Amino acid sequence: MSENLETKLVIITGMSGAGKTVAVQSFEDLGYYCVDNLPPTLLPKFIELMRDSTNNIQRVAIVMDLRAREFFDSLFEALDTLADEEWLDEHVLFLDAKDEKLVSRYKETRRSHPLAVGGLPLNGIRQEREILDELRGRAQRIIDTTNLKPRELREKIVQKYSEEDQEVFSVHMVSFGFKYGLPIDADLVFDVRFLPNPHYVTNLQPLTGLNKDVSSYVFRWTDTQKFIVKVLDLLQFMLPQYKKEGKSQLVVAIGCTGGQHRSVALAEYFAKELHKGYITHVTHRDIDKRKGH
Repeated sequence: MSENLETKLVIITGMSGAGKTVAVQSFEDLGYYCVDNLPPTLLPKFIELMRDSTNNIQRVAIVMDLRAREFFDSLFEALDTLADEEWLDEHVLFLDAKDEKLVSRYKETRRSHPLAVGGLPLNGIRQEREILDELRGRAQRIIDTTNLKPRELREKIVQKYSEEDQEVFSVHMVSFGFKYGLPIDADLVFDVRFLPNPHYVTNLQPLTGLNKDVSSYVFRWTDTQKFIVKVLDLLQFMLPQYKKEGKSQLVVAIGCTGGQHRSVALAEYFAKELHKGYITHVTHRDIDKRKGH
């Protein structure tokens, strides 16, 4: 398989009776190559086969549940290895439902819970929920099927995953001044007030960070150079994680005292650098609030 093309991998898991069968059928309808009940210990080997395959399989869905519970602890190790596969877009879908609804479903189907064969379904459900608690926290998407009919669950999955290919992740850089308050919609905030301030340079004071002389002043300092290297490294690690988690936009705010010089220059710089891999937008919230403008 060509590593230039990103392959989507959806791991379907969750509570027994929460709708994994309906989910995998829905992914089949979306054109995914589906594998039911793959033991987690075989996941690395399966990924290796996907990478080396000459087949052009770009979307894969795998069901993993407690029928393979003796291998379940190895799933966390397998998930960690997926993070190093740059050609692979890995996503965990966790299906859940309230205990009373799961009990009702087991009674309707007259089936035993896999962890309470011959015993009370509720005991098995509680034991399963405890085992899956950590995995639930690792999921990028959780669907509660308590009040969903099979048709409604299918529609929800089709709606969410058929549109994922069309979703566009973007980064919005916002410069601001702390004297005017924090941006309420910021996901990440960086305070650059520790950097030398052009406000105290007479010929730079009336200008903004959009001016070449101001930006040159901001970037001439060793502390600025160290700062941009560290922040870019952090963002380049975090952005794929936010994208994988399902965000469509990340708002990164850069703040200085008045929002006129340092934050403006740095917001422009980061937007330009991140534009190499993402759609970027820039807003200078307080650039025109300086006295006398």
